[in-house]
Amino acid sequence: MDAEIFERNRGRLESIAYGMLGSVMEAEDVVQDAYLRWAEVDVTEIDSPPAFLTTVTTRLAIDRLRSAQRRREKYVGAWLPEPILSSFEPDPADIAVDSISLSMAAMAVLERLNPVERAVLLLRDVFDLDYAEIANIVDKSPDNVRQIARRARGRAGDLQRAPVQTEVESQLISRYLEAIGQGDLEGLTEIFAEDVLLVSDGGGKARAARHPLHGARRVARHLIGVSPQAPEGMEVRIVRVNGEPSVMGVFKGHAIGIVTFEVRDGLITAVRASLNPDKLAHLSDV
Repeated sequence: MDAEIFERNRGRLESIAYGMLGSVMEAEDVVQDAYLRWAEVDVTEIDSPPAFLTTVTTRLAIDRLRSAQRRREKYVGAWLPEPILSSFEPDPADIAVDSISLSMAAMAVLERLNPVERAVLLLRDVFDLDYAEIANIVDKSPDNVRQIARRARGRAGDLQRAPVQTEVESQLISRYLEAIGQGDLEGLTEIFAEDVLLVSDGGGKARAARHPLHGARRVARHLIGVSPQAPEGMEVRIVRVNGEPSVMGVFKGHAIGIVTFEVRDGLITAVRASLNPDKLAHLSDV
């Protein structure tokens, strides 16, 4: 029975841990540690198992993030979270999952925050916990939590995902792939917002721009320049990653790169390329 209670909450706990850490493997480790804590308690003495498990998982993730942030200071190049594949066509059965999933854009925003700020904003704005619940989790007063949330929003902005525009996104991806394939600089520039952002994460293990690039023409020129590096025989798949339109390069059954697009007002406003093989390892045998 105790294990069944935990399993009913596992998906939510994994989402919280992933939102905190941006790593599938580390999120799974945190949830496993939470399970070990759960196995040690007398469940009959716990008023609300979901609240208890959320508290334990969040606190473990805060501790894990503090050490992770120190490691990321030595990371080679730009850092992006591990991508999570989701359905390209939203399915009613996935609505509950999609509603708590975080876009790559939102995950990038959360990187600006310290661990407690990140936990507060995530629990409040994504998981819709009230301030009293969050105060208990992070061991602060409700008023203090409100101040932390306000400060975090000021630094991170809005976590809400732009409305999904499946038809527009599909057209943009088709034009993107066509322009890349033909080396069409003008065609690629046309689908980018003037101030488009490109972030590439190779982690020192794959060729990638070390620093973010800005501007439609500069980003387009870079992307066309690196496209010949793709191995012959690579398959390109159109997918959704963290709820955003994306393309995935697959070679010999393994994902070797994922490019995720942020779309607003009919244009691509950000391109995020996940190329570090360590962050794609959980997508093997795709």
